[in-house]
Amino acid sequence: MIVYQKAYDLYHTVYRMMKLLAHFKQDGLIEIDRLRIWDYYLLYPNKMKNIRLKREEKDVKQIINNFIIKEDNPYEMVINDRKMFEKIKPYQMTAIKCLASYGIVNKDYLQENRISNINKKIFDDYAEDFKDVSVQEENAIKLLTSHFYQISLFGVDGLKSRTGLLESKYDA
Repeated sequence: MIVYQKAYDLYHTVYRMMKLLAHFKQDGLIEIDRLRIWDYYLLYPNKMKNIRLKREEKDVKQIINNFIIKEDNPYEMVINDRKMFEKIKPYQMTAIKCLASYGIVNKDYLQENRISNINKKIFDDYAEDFKDVSVQEENAIKLLTSHFYQISLFGVDGLKSRTGLLESKYDA
């Protein structure tokens, strides 16, 4: 039996990242680790329930519980989130470099582990392709690119620490 796993599909990874970047409305820099975390939660939206949130973020927890509901696929079971996150890292990094080679993101900032000003014209050309996303995907993308962009990536209450996907113990 052949089972398709979209986590290991480079083209699907490029497509997911383009969807995230197309919905990202702010100008500025995005850390590569932040984009990778967003991609992971777009790939496995049910895992967003495991993100540690503060008491003040009850509304975000409620949004996740009410609007980001997907049945678990038995062929996509993830036992250890951190290991899976590391397994898909080569695909994510190759996808980011691919986007840089096409001029969608500025490749000058890749050395600093950041992505800068996104080429909005390319997203306008493919706007129709990004419109037919499911309600769950749209809710996940909006939440990731708005609320989880405002959270610092580093520190005790940073995104790396809250998700547990990346080591944050030695962050400044």
